[in-house]
Amino acid sequence: MKPENYKMMKRYIVIISSKCTLLAGILLLMLSSCNDKEILKEVPKDFLAPENAYSTVSGIRQGISGLHYTFRNYWFWGDQDQGSMWRGVGTDVAFHGEDPNSTRFLCNYVNYLIPGSAYVLQYWTRNYELIQRANVLIEKVEASDAQIWSGEAQRNAFKAEAMFFRAYAYRILVSYFGDVPLVTEAIKSAKADFTRTPVADVYKQIEDDLKYAAANLPGRGKEEAPGRITQAAAWHLLSEVYLNQGKYQLAVDAASEVIDGGEYGLMTERFGAQHDVFGSGDVYYDLFRYGNQNLSENKETIWAIQFEPLITGGASWSGERGFGPAYFRWGNAPDGKAAFRGEFVNGKYTGYSDTLGRPVSWVRPTDYAAYTIWRRSGWNEDIRNAKHSIKRKFYFDNPESAFHGQELKFALFNAEYAGNKRDAIRDSCQYIYPYFMKFADPCNHFDNPGQSGGGYTHQDVYAMRVAETILNRAEGYLGLGKKDLAAADINRIRSRAQAPPVDEADVNIEYILDERARELYGEEWRHIVLRRVGKLVERVRQYNNNPKNPGLHIQDHHVLWPIPLSQIDLNIDAATGQNPGYPK
Repeated sequence: MKPENYKMMKRYIVIISSKCTLLAGILLLMLSSCNDKEILKEVPKDFLAPENAYSTVSGIRQGISGLHYTFRNYWFWGDQDQGSMWRGVGTDVAFHGEDPNSTRFLCNYVNYLIPGSAYVLQYWTRNYELIQRANVLIEKVEASDAQIWSGEAQRNAFKAEAMFFRAYAYRILVSYFGDVPLVTEAIKSAKADFTRTPVADVYKQIEDDLKYAAANLPGRGKEEAPGRITQAAAWHLLSEVYLNQGKYQLAVDAASEVIDGGEYGLMTERFGAQHDVFGSGDVYYDLFRYGNQNLSENKETIWAIQFEPLITGGASWSGERGFGPAYFRWGNAPDGKAAFRGEFVNGKYTGYSDTLGRPVSWVRPTDYAAYTIWRRSGWNEDIRNAKHSIKRKFYFDNPESAFHGQELKFALFNAEYAGNKRDAIRDSCQYIYPYFMKFADPCNHFDNPGQSGGGYTHQDVYAMRVAETILNRAEGYLGLGKKDLAAADINRIRSRAQAPPVDEADVNIEYILDERARELYGEEWRHIVLRRVGKLVERVRQYNNNPKNPGLHIQDHHVLWPIPLSQIDLNIDAATGQNPGYPK
């Protein structure tokens, strides 16, 4: 499915009109204004707008689908710039491998975090667009006729789901930018006098939204459709929000609502589709296989982003394209024959393997993520490091080559062969490196066979799962000084992974960060995690081994991002101010 077709999706309908132009970003798109003359009043008759689309439950349900659509496509679809960021690029776990000196990705904090950057601006506008849409929907639900609902509980559940997305967006904004404008009502006319709200007050709003969501969203299995938000998602996010503020007991309590409720738990036995294309598998591998995320037996799923193959609006996601090495770009084996012949499609060999897809190395694991954390964990015991979970060995795949079937090793190549000099950085950062197979769907590509899926797959993607909730609680216990309970939670994760248990004496925030990387590499929003524990700058300097920019030139003030310059310039009726360390 081509990106331009996503605008026509039937599955996710986004309602963003109003009497005046609604705003996709808090300031960037706030340039229209209402005309008071009656003759110019917009009265929707033959097009959708909140006035008529949100007058029924089905219409409001479409609005909820619009929030899911917006969230999915902004952070989980195929946007290589922003999508790679939440996956860990620019932290201790990953750097951009395709071009480690790129200005499009966070390869250098000094060059990337400038107030006029279009990439920084997207982090602002995307979240405020989600907030605006949530605010419109909340307003319409509150004002809706009681007669359209089956009862007050249904109305509250829809409102709660919109509030969850508003809280999620503010959770990102407050982490990246600090004090930000707090907008809790739909904006219907031009506004240029925003003021930044203190972080504590923004967190108060997030807490209020999530408490309401936790009290009014449906429980597990009672949601209207897979991927819809449940109470557990609100409790999970609330645990993180409390951790961000050092409210450790409240964080423990919120996480315990999920962990101890009996409806959720770690999967410890193999389940669902067991697609063992590499000759072995285990329960951790099963978690990420196509079709397994929404199974009723999978008690680990809290919230999975939905993707479906070959249906309008189903979409795909760029897991292979983002996380895998571009092996197909390697070129030739030492004897001059193609290193990878690939699949036979439409009368020719493609150069792409259906077991690996078509990656391009947007997210290259650091040595810390690929090696160090596993040496600290029990390299041979931990199933998360098994050969089917992290592919570390690649083999020449061309019967015409004398090297066919042999392991590809850099030492086999001379400095020059077949007239071409090897590029060590491309070889190890872009072409071949450890491939975390949780982001791939081997031999299960539904479209684009000529490129073995083109880097896109259709398995649903975890936005939240119980393993993360347990590690959130362990962090809360550590903050309370209860290292024994923190160790017990960590060892629940490690027991499932068949890894050696951690001793209570060895539990500290560094160990928890290691365990989060082992369990949640590419799943958690690592930037936010490192900020909340005060380790972003330290660990990027220590562990990000981007060969072009070791440590990514991160400075102390880069903990917060700059307020986008366009937002400051447009806010002409109030002083916005800039974060410390950036040009005013």
